Amino acid sequence: MHKLLFILLLFPIVVLSQHSLSGTILEKNAASKDLPLLGANVYWLNTTIGVVTDVDGKFTIPYKSNYKALVISFVGYKTDTLLISEPKSIRHVLEPTSTLDEVTVIAKREATSKLFLQAQNTMIVSSDELLKAACCNLSESFETNPSIDVNFADAISGTRQIKMLGLTSPYILIATENIPSVRGASQAYGLSFIPGTWVESIQITKGAGSVVNGYESIAGQINAELQKPSRDHAFFLNLYGASSERLELNTHINKQLSSKWSTGLYLHGNKHNKKHDVNDDDFMDMPIYSQVNLMNRWQYTDNEKGFVSFFNFRYMKDEKQTGQMDFNPKTDKLTTNAWGSEINTERFDFSAKFGYVNPELPWQNLGAQFAVSNHQQDSYFGMNVYDIEQYSVYANVNYSSIISDSRHKIKTGINFTYDDYDELLTAMAFKRIDNSVGAFLEYAYDNLDKLTLTAGMRADNHNRLGFFVTPRIHARYSPWENSAFRVSLGRGKRSANIFAENQSIFGTARNINITNAGGEIYGLDPEIAWNYGVSYLQGFHLFGRKSDITFDFYRTDFQNQIVVDWENPQAVHFYNLDGESYANSFQVEINQNVFENFDMRLAYKLYDIQTQYEFEKLEKSLIPRHRFFANASYETLGHEFIKKWKFDATFNWLGQQRFSSTVGNPAQYQLPERTPTVATLNGQVTKVFSSKFEMYLGGENITNVRQDNPILASDDPFGANFDTTFVYGPIFGSMYYAGLRFKIK
Repeated sequence: MHKLLFILLLFPIVVLSQHSLSGTILEKNAASKDLPLLGANVYWLNTTIGVVTDVDGKFTIPYKSNYKALVISFVGYKTDTLLISEPKSIRHVLEPTSTLDEVTVIAKREATSKLFLQAQNTMIVSSDELLKAACCNLSESFETNPSIDVNFADAISGTRQIKMLGLTSPYILIATENIPSVRGASQAYGLSFIPGTWVESIQITKGAGSVVNGYESIAGQINAELQKPSRDHAFFLNLYGASSERLELNTHINKQLSSKWSTGLYLHGNKHNKKHDVNDDDFMDMPIYSQVNLMNRWQYTDNEKGFVSFFNFRYMKDEKQTGQMDFNPKTDKLTTNAWGSEINTERFDFSAKFGYVNPELPWQNLGAQFAVSNHQQDSYFGMNVYDIEQYSVYANVNYSSIISDSRHKIKTGINFTYDDYDELLTAMAFKRIDNSVGAFLEYAYDNLDKLTLTAGMRADNHNRLGFFVTPRIHARYSPWENSAFRVSLGRGKRSANIFAENQSIFGTARNINITNAGGEIYGLDPEIAWNYGVSYLQGFHLFGRKSDITFDFYRTDFQNQIVVDWENPQAVHFYNLDGESYANSFQVEINQNVFENFDMRLAYKLYDIQTQYEFEKLEKSLIPRHRFFANASYETLGHEFIKKWKFDATFNWLGQQRFSSTVGNPAQYQLPERTPTVATLNGQVTKVFSSKFEMYLGGENITNVRQDNPILASDDPFGANFDTTFVYGPIFGSMYYAGLRFKIK
């Protein structure tokens, strides 16, 4: 039965027909070659049949012989009407209305776009949104997005961790150009290894994701699209300096080698050598560090034959030192002279993507992805040694087409993953190889006027997790104009890398205990969860201005979870869930264009996250039950972007959070049951002098909020009560920065 199901999933049944018209819409660009136009309206004259172009400017629309006139429109561009006699692929360029003498139209593109027509609850964060903050790396790029929670993992490493739907990043499938990238050994620090300027856009999907990308996604998916050499600036320079004496450099150099080949060299470097101890606890408030990150990217495009390919070669070296102010690694490493830590990471990556679109039948697409990486981390925390090396291979082949007409689409394919782990934890060693082969089939019904449905199934055979099936379903219904009511359901399964994902445990004096249940990974069973979601998005006009409001509720139910139990202050226990564990997330978000060029985003979030621990069911620690978010942005428009100012401010309020129990500690090392509330304010001002040059000035935590005594027993770092994980707010206080961007098209 299993083999039969596997064969059925591998075998695509495709019925081809020419009852649809496909093509690409581009925008006229005098400075360079024409660019794909996202969000253009394409519809048949005098009908309600219409579609919107995707991020590559592509569209597919139903066709009948009595449809003769195809209308193409976009705000700020001339509306064109094309006469169609047969369903051949078209390529059309829209010209800006500013070329007309009679009228000048300035169109503002949304920095964050919510997709009304997709079945999945997805938003696209553009590079414009990323520039609202310093955004030095991907972990810092979600400060202006209320759907993602960002906080520090501990009081010493300076590492920011993200959460979605109240669940930490291991439950989120994080990919780079749809290749899973932040996983395994890179889970704790991997987001800081992707420079922000390299990112063209980010797609954030809440709830169970598509079966195409794998079976591990539980809370959602984050996919970062990188800059394309053919569309990126020929030269880009970003210099950044902060009051903490943090310095960064980002440089892109792109070259069009021929009509088909482009290449880009991307360099990122950062350095911080200043030791800070604002709270006088004798520990650095942030680590000293340096990073060198180099990527060479190649792009091949042949529009006539329908081929596009990308090849990436990347090397990264990251070094961190933290601990007590007088710690010297040359004399104090792994001694009790002074408590200190070093985390040194070296990573090599190669990835390739191949895409083919049939020029005659453009709804037929064939894609292939391949990636290989080596990730090596050598680290110690006080007297705890933790080294991990991971060698990974990933391959994916997928094919998509239509059945009967463009309303019915299918995508099918196979993928393969291979992970070789080698871990050393002080006196313990763990070595294992994981590999899996999977196949998927996804069907989409796409009646854009009212209903969109995506249903997928994948079957995987894993050497440790066995054979299992992963179903996912998403549906969107529009009961009236500018509305989207969505539901989703999906199952996820993953093997927890308990040490790589929880490296903050090494910054404590706690004993590490694993309750061996006879499982295949650390003696534990795989994690399995179902995610259910419902969302409603409504666009409207308030006081004549564009607005939208979103309500969503998601619930994650764990069939099994690796419980990380911090409730004994002298130990951390890992064991399989025996009871109930769930995460409920409710969010309401309002986006309002208050007046010309002034936008507001407000959000409220409520969490209810409960886990059955060994003796009782408790609220998850260090997660605020209530959160309020506000973001405001304003721009002044000058002629052709000259003398333009941008102002951005973000406010975050976090409610009280539960501390894990410290009752067993001496009185001076006991904490209250809950944290205080926390409110922070970030802001940035950008002056655009020309299309080539701009400068920015900003501040993080402008109100100078600081957590008192973030390190428990900092006066006795080698004692039984030392703990750096009780972090609920900022440690350093206010931090100001300035920078410049220079670009040549």
